[in-house]
Amino acid sequence: MRLNPTTNTSDSPLKRQRTRKSRVFNKGEIRLAKMVRFRYIAFTFLIRYVGSRIALTIVKTFRNLATVLVLFGVASAVAGPTNVELQPPPTPADENSHDRFSYETTYTFESDFTEFKLGQGDSLYNDFSYDHRFLITGKWYLRMGVEYERYDFGGTNNGLPDHLQAASGHLAFEYVVKDFPAVSIELDPGVYFQDNVTWNAFDMPGKAYVTFPLKTDKIFGIVGFAWGSFQDPPVAPGGGIIWIFSDKLRLLGVFPRPALIYQPNEDWDLRITGELTYTSFRTYDVVSPTEHKLNLHNALVQYS
Repeated sequence: MRLNPTTNTSDSPLKRQRTRKSRVFNKGEIRLAKMVRFRYIAFTFLIRYVGSRIALTIVKTFRNLATVLVLFGVASAVAGPTNVELQPPPTPADENSHDRFSYETTYTFESDFTEFKLGQGDSLYNDFSYDHRFLITGKWYLRMGVEYERYDFGGTNNGLPDHLQAASGHLAFEYVVKDFPAVSIELDPGVYFQDNVTWNAFDMPGKAYVTFPLKTDKIFGIVGFAWGSFQDPPVAPGGGIIWIFSDKLRLLGVFPRPALIYQPNEDWDLRITGELTYTSFRTYDVVSPTEHKLNLHNALVQYS
């Protein structure tokens, strides 16, 4: 039996039907696979997109947080610690001395009295004083203190007092620069007497002066006046110049008491001093055996 050459046993209707079914199934499977793959790609893209957005948001959040922290750190560094308490500026050191102690003794050799009939005489003067400065504000001070002074006279027995003395207080308002009172007004209330302290022996002499620069930090002028009810005249002017050669040497050319002052340290002054003194005291009896017009009671004596 001859077989038809075009005949193929594999192309039987059943087989073709199965093949078609298989092809349909395969196409459906392919569609499903494509659909699954598409959904997978879409889901992957969604995950990647959402993940990238989340990551980007997190990065921006951390970046913003880091910026805030950096700015906060810079602000803290500029502002300094927040728990630091503000303190007032330090008070400048007080360069002026507060306690002033002075002892002075002066001997005057034999000199003539104004009235030649009274002969000649010498004198010994002793003075002790202590003052304390109280700081008011800035360079202004209140100075308070005490003083005792005494003159002892020797020579011809002419009936004049052989001694005079005074006990007084000091009350001064001063502007002090480098331990020198550039401006001062002072009262010295006390008793100025011979032997007996009485009410009419009380006086309140004083002095006032002001200093001004003539050459900066080198030469200064000073003008002032002094007063007292016992003295004649009751008011007298004074003044002069102050010449600062160095921190240790200066000339106090001030009337009535000029001085060349050397200061070896902060505690000591060495002075060559001249003085024109006008001091008045209350006495009780002055009886001169040679000059009857000096026979006085309760008189004022002015020593110069």
